This record gives sequence, C-alpha cells and structure tokens, in this order.
Amino acid sequence: MRSGHSIRNAARRPSRANCRSRPDGRYSALSSPDHPIDTPLTNTDFSGRVAIVTGAARGLGLAAAKRLHERGASVVVNVRDLTRANAIADSLGERALAAPGDITREGVPAQLAARALDRFGRVDILVNNAALALSTRFPDISAREWRDVLEVNVTAPFLLTQAVAPAMKTQGYGRIINISSSAGRMVSTLGGAHYTASKAGLLGLTRASAKELSPFGITVNAVCPGMIDTELTREHAAPDLLARLAAGYPVPRLGTAGEVADLICFAASEVAGYITGAVFDINGGDLMM
Repeated sequence: MRSGHSIRNAARRPSRANCRSRPDGRYSALSSPDHPIDTPLTNTDFSGRVAIVTGAARGLGLAAAKRLHERGASVVVNVRDLTRANAIADSLGERALAAPGDITREGVPAQLAARALDRFGRVDILVNNAALALSTRFPDISAREWRDVLEVNVTAPFLLTQAVAPAMKTQGYGRIINISSSAGRMVSTLGGAHYTASKAGLLGLTRASAKELSPFGITVNAVCPGMIDTELTREHAAPDLLARLAAGYPVPRLGTAGEVADLICFAASEVAGYITGAVFDINGGDLMM
C-alpha cells in the first residue's frame, strides 16, 4: 500500500451518538459524500505552474492531483504501474503527464524531475505523498520491512526533493509539500512502529530542508492528516470502528480527501510564500497543539 496516509490512532473514545444519523443537526460522524469542500473549484490560480504528485493512484494523492489540475496546474502523475498512471493522466486530461515508476528504485526520482522538465520546462510544486503503510506489530517487524517503510516514506521524499531543487533554485521559486500524518506528531496504533517513525522522520526532513532551501525561494512544509475517509483507511478499520472514532472528534466526522487536497493547494500556492518548515494539522480537532 503506497498511497494515502490516513491510518493512525485506534479506538480511544466511546461513541457519543448515532454515528450515521444525528437528529440534532450536527455533522454525521462519517464523512458526508456531498460535503461542499469536495465540489470542483473554478479558479485557476495555478495556471502556468507544474506539479509532481507521487502516490497519485488513489486517496490523497489522486485528490491532490485532481485539485491542482482543476486549478490550472500541469500535473505529473506518479504511480508504480504504467497502465494505472496512463489512466489517471487521461482522466485528468490535457496538461497531465503519466510518469510511472517505483520511487524507491535507484535513479527514479531524478527521472521524474527530468520528465517534468522535458515536457513542461519547469517544476514548481512537489507533493511527496506516496507512502507504505503497514500495521505489523513491533515484535514482528523484520529489519527488511522496517527499511522498506523508511525507504518509501522518508528516503524517497529526500531524493525527490534533491532532484527538483536545482530547477527550483534556477527559477527562484518552489513549493514542496510532504504528506506526513498525525501519527508523526504522536503515535499510531493501527500503523506499526515503522510507520510512526517514518512519519516523524518526514517532519524532521521538512524542517531541515526548509532551512536550507528557503533562501532560494523554495518553501518546504508538511501536511499531517488525521482520520481521513480514503480507501487506505477503510482497509485498516471496519466501518463501526471508524464511526465510533469519528463520533469522538470535536468535529464529529471523518475528514475528506478533498479537504486535504485544498490544504495541500494552499501550501503550494503563492500566498503561502512566508510559510516554511511548518506543519499543517488537519484532523477534526483530534490533535490540538
């Protein structure tokens, strides 16, 4: 599973009310499919910008790719599988480029940057979204599995940042957004120790790269989603557990991929030019700090 990052804390709170229907008019505990934030936007504030989005097969990555494209960006879509990459690029339409490849393989991050530059002539935005989310418990994690998770979740974002930095420096402009998790801010019970460690490590990488790259007009920030209603989340938790968890949040529902995508777009925008090394939490109030 190398897409999306919604697994984290397991049940901690009892349900406060019926999770699917609330007669008092409050939010449903599960995310609403007609939530207004998921409607297409018409503004084109990313016109002329070029974005690379990794892990764009589904979930948060796909939502981010769609939203950036809707708002005018040319989008380089990275997933491992060629057929899937082509299908997603075709669904987005003009200004989308399929760029398949396993970002943990040697040379692939540099190839992604090169493909974007060859096709569009610049790279303005990098969304490091691809992730490997495993729930193996601590005693059972092998050294190989530990390394595999860190390769996808920390090493690949580092190498991708290295790959796009020269072009961004030449432009004097860049936006790098690392998709971490609330697990990186505290701990995940659904995800294994390697998942928590990797997401915390990605926050450290965000701060260190922001310190070195920001003088060149390149901002680096992290987004930390909490419990978001994605395919990955539903693969790791049954609907009744998700409903019980959501009912306990101050905003008593799951988040949507569209809401996370809009936050990514803010961090990727020109108006966020004085924000760097920051962490954007989006978790319905489950974590406040």
